[in-house]
Amino acid sequence: MLALPAVPAMAAPAASGAAPASATVAAAPAKAAAESRSSRQKRRAAVAVRFAHQQIGDRYRWGGNGPNAWDCSGLATGAWRKAGVKLPRTTTQIYRKVRTKVSRKNLRPGDLVFFYSGRSHMGIYVGKGRFIHAPSSGKRVKKVKLSGYYKRNFNGAVRPGR
Repeated sequence: MLALPAVPAMAAPAASGAAPASATVAAAPAKAAAESRSSRQKRRAAVAVRFAHQQIGDRYRWGGNGPNAWDCSGLATGAWRKAGVKLPRTTTQIYRKVRTKVSRKNLRPGDLVFFYSGRSHMGIYVGKGRFIHAPSSGKRVKKVKLSGYYKRNFNGAVRPGR
């Protein structure tokens, strides 16, 4: 005859239909971990946005990654590096590597926005329908509205730092 191991008895659920205490306790750490991941992402995004704001007025330079001249992906990687997040160097690599994709309607400050069919340009969304980017040769880092021309050429967004 096969002997079965003893199973500890569980308290019966309360009359109100609540889950046993052991189930509630097991669910709490998972929820706490998810909340901390979300709050960590928001904190890092705030650092990246603050860094991007500080670069407004700096020169554009192709291949530039700071401290006084930037290209579009150099600005994004520099901002997120300041927040403790390492990103690849080019726009297409960044879009491919960051797993959390975001629609234009669900943008939050710190999200990286991409433009054109080949995602050859990008910026850092800063909230209220605006983003900061290093536009092109002869221009300076600036904050612009994500409307009109940029809305028409929008081609995806990602949320780093998760």
